[in-house]
Amino acid sequence: MFGTRVRERRQRLGLSQEDLAAKASVDPKTIRSIEAGRSIPRPSTVRRLANALALDGAERERFCASAAPAPAPAPAPAPAPEKRAPRPALMPAQLPLDVYGFSSRAAELARLEAIRTSTPTPIVLISGTAGVGKTALAVHWAHRLRADFPDGQLFVNLQAFHPTGAALAAADALRGFLEALAVPAPQIPMDLADRAGLYRSLLAGRRMLIVLDNAGHPDQVRPLLPGSPGCLVVVTSRDRLPGLVAAEGAHLVNLGLLPSAGAQELLAGRVGAARVTAESGAADDIVSACAGLPLALVVAAARAVTQPDLPLADLAAELRDVRTGLDAFATGDVVTDLRAVLSWSDRTLSRPTAELFWLLGLHGGPDLGLASVASLAGAGLDAARAAMTELTRAHLVEEPAAGRFTFHDLLRAYALDQAHARTSEVDRTEAVGRVLRHYLHTAHTAERLLYPERDPITLTPAGPGVTVLPLADADAAMAWFTTEHRALLWAVSAAHDAGLDPVAWQLAWSLTTFFDRQGHWHDWVATQRVALSAAARLGDRPAQAFSHRNLGLALAQLGRHEEADPQLETALVRFRELGDDVGQAHTHNALARIRGKQGRHRDALREALRASDLFGAQGRLAGQARTLNNVGWYHTLLGEHEEALATCRRALRLHDEIDDRYGAANTWDSLGLVYHQIRDYAQAEASYRTALELWLEVGDRYGEADTLTRLADTQLATGAVAAAHATLHDALAILEDLAHPDAAEVAAKLHALP
Repeated sequence: MFGTRVRERRQRLGLSQEDLAAKASVDPKTIRSIEAGRSIPRPSTVRRLANALALDGAERERFCASAAPAPAPAPAPAPAPEKRAPRPALMPAQLPLDVYGFSSRAAELARLEAIRTSTPTPIVLISGTAGVGKTALAVHWAHRLRADFPDGQLFVNLQAFHPTGAALAAADALRGFLEALAVPAPQIPMDLADRAGLYRSLLAGRRMLIVLDNAGHPDQVRPLLPGSPGCLVVVTSRDRLPGLVAAEGAHLVNLGLLPSAGAQELLAGRVGAARVTAESGAADDIVSACAGLPLALVVAAARAVTQPDLPLADLAAELRDVRTGLDAFATGDVVTDLRAVLSWSDRTLSRPTAELFWLLGLHGGPDLGLASVASLAGAGLDAARAAMTELTRAHLVEEPAAGRFTFHDLLRAYALDQAHARTSEVDRTEAVGRVLRHYLHTAHTAERLLYPERDPITLTPAGPGVTVLPLADADAAMAWFTTEHRALLWAVSAAHDAGLDPVAWQLAWSLTTFFDRQGHWHDWVATQRVALSAAARLGDRPAQAFSHRNLGLALAQLGRHEEADPQLETALVRFRELGDDVGQAHTHNALARIRGKQGRHRDALREALRASDLFGAQGRLAGQARTLNNVGWYHTLLGEHEEALATCRRALRLHDEIDDRYGAANTWDSLGLVYHQIRDYAQAEASYRTALELWLEVGDRYGEADTLTRLADTQLATGAVAAAHATLHDALAILEDLAHPDAAEVAAKLHALP
């Protein structure tokens, strides 16, 4: 009835659902849900809707009264679980884009095909010097074979030759593969052997193609090998990896420099056959200068393509002059030829772009976005975009996805070398500081959008030249965190290593809600340990207190309560020494959660009451409302229902007053349990369904599963066994995705149903 009133009034005013949502400051999904009768709005939402619909007087009173929850109707029978459609399997397709203009490797491709067709589970090792085209050959061949591996393709750059020494550990590579195979982050084991075992179990019986690029040692590769037939593994390395050949039977394919004819073919494919034929002598000179190294030829060709009116003879002369100037530095290594080409290409860049290219070598993450580039340069986004366009055209960087940039390890090493040779230490330090403060301030903005009720911290100033992204809403914040996840992990460690300790602990603080809601609890623990080290080195007692508490919360989420307890107790001592009542309140509330999980409900109630008193004394309504809900919850578990109802209703009024949807979800769930225990099952189900709507809005999957589990209890109490079966099935699916210990209890409940 209320949804009908909303729709009719909205349509009379000529408003769309989006218009009404904007006027009422709610999500359009909320309007759709209300009008469809799928949710009971909270009083604060009803008031905002009444204002947006310009209602007053008696009409407003009738409108608000119609929003009161009605007894829940008897649930419709749900389909039996065996008839539920299975969730679709995810087929990973991680191969990079096929190489443009690939040519001149016919003999090597034939050798690869011969190996593949002669072995049930072949491991192919493509080895050769830097820049010789190992990755290009592996990726091109893999694209040709995709149809033969219908279960998908996995690709990882193991970064063994990264100039900063930041090789990707096998455990981290496995984590990426397991996520690509649809294993939720919390379900990924900590131990390398356990990750490898799960990975091999998932690959058993599948036909998958796995490309392990830039490997440096057999131990980096072995955990990533399948354990059963049907898959093809392609490894690339500058090393011949004799241990892998001897122990695992890898088939070695050595990739040499291109012969003159092959180099000519590659150059013609890039700049055009007609142009090469017309200036064959100059083309020969360019090929000779590049010494058959494909990466050097690609960079040289890019110069020719971007200057179509410049004769190849002029380009060849310039390149010859640069090589002569570098002869004194010759080492006999083929990379010297690449260095000559890069130096030549470097000189053609505008000065600001060249300086930016050098600074890019300082960034240790796997890739970076445009705002990170702008911050490194201390320039605006438009200038950064123009520079990256220039670098992309010169084939010095790649843009595999819109606004995301990366580059070859050799190019990164060259850039880093030039940064150290041609910029001052002050300039390098300032550039790294700017990009780290970009991550800090954008992460803090995103954190505030995800958890606006959280008490903010005072940040290190962004300073001039730092680009802070203006994220629009919580969805944009979550998307940014997801995209930058690995770069943010690098940034926390890089800030600590650079001695930027305030940035290190503040950035770790800003990542907590993202890690918690997405189940990246291992990353939460790791970054908080770095934060604690940074805070200790600073001698910053408040930062130490924050970091102890956040580390305790992260450990608690992993069920490691014995490790979490001393961290929280230490945080409590620190906050008391500082006279920080709000900090103490948050820590008491965290301790209440742990005591509750341990079944110590009376102790948990005492901790929650202490937290509520402290929040109330400081006028912190959000904290007081959430802890009042916890007080009500523990009263319920202790059978003290009158106290529970009174406390939860008080908490709900505060949540509605400050529009705390997360807190309101918790409190509606608590009310559902109280009503269930006093056998008011209609009100219990109505409360649980309101909680579920709110959990979906705030994106808390564990909260959703927890409420579904209790809703199933209420459905069973009313005799709705089929509905309870379906509800528990949904709850179990979420808990298994999160690898939460509650999954075993829910599975047992589901198994015990008639």
